Amino acid sequence: MKKPRIPVALEGYPFIGFAALATVVAALLEFNLAALLGLGTTGFVLYFFRDPERLTPDEKDVIVSPADGKIILIDRVFDDRFVKEHVYKISIFMNVFNAHVNRIPFPGRVEEIVYSPGRFYAADSEQGGLENEYCAVTLTTPGERRLAVVQVAGLLARRIVCWLEKGDEVERGQRFGLIRFGSRVDIYLPQHAHLEVETGQKVRAGETILGYLT
Repeated sequence: MKKPRIPVALEGYPFIGFAALATVVAALLEFNLAALLGLGTTGFVLYFFRDPERLTPDEKDVIVSPADGKIILIDRVFDDRFVKEHVYKISIFMNVFNAHVNRIPFPGRVEEIVYSPGRFYAADSEQGGLENEYCAVTLTTPGERRLAVVQVAGLLARRIVCWLEKGDEVERGQRFGLIRFGSRVDIYLPQHAHLEVETGQKVRAGETILGYLT
């Protein structure tokens, strides 16, 4: 039997605990307004770090979304940083109300993980996509295709978390990291992929089908 899991990301515990402690202290000191604000803050932080279960499609060639949010860009580009070939680039913007746990879009092997410090422009801006702090994971699929998932910090984000290591074998829908407090995830797919999404569409990590690796 599977063990029940708490649907909150482990990285959120310190923030939740601090907010809850501050709320209790304010209540004991009878600072009622501060206690109410603290209660609201605790509730928001708990909501932000939620980690819900998702029903991931199991079709062989399905590519699922790596993040919750809204698609703000679909473009054909030459990626000279990660997969070094012509690709589809899909950018997904996560606001503070989206679940921020990121998931693997397609089964494969982790070939490379690159972390780069940078600036903290708005994550949905072109400048943010080029200059912000990021962590890029390059995967090789069982069919020897390469794709990349890039976590990009945003205006409020101050830490990117990636739990993967080079050489890991990963499954579609598997949790691999998160970004704290507003951010963006870019995915680079081979150009022979058949896409099923469009700009402006809302997606859910591990569930929404982005397309197929034909």
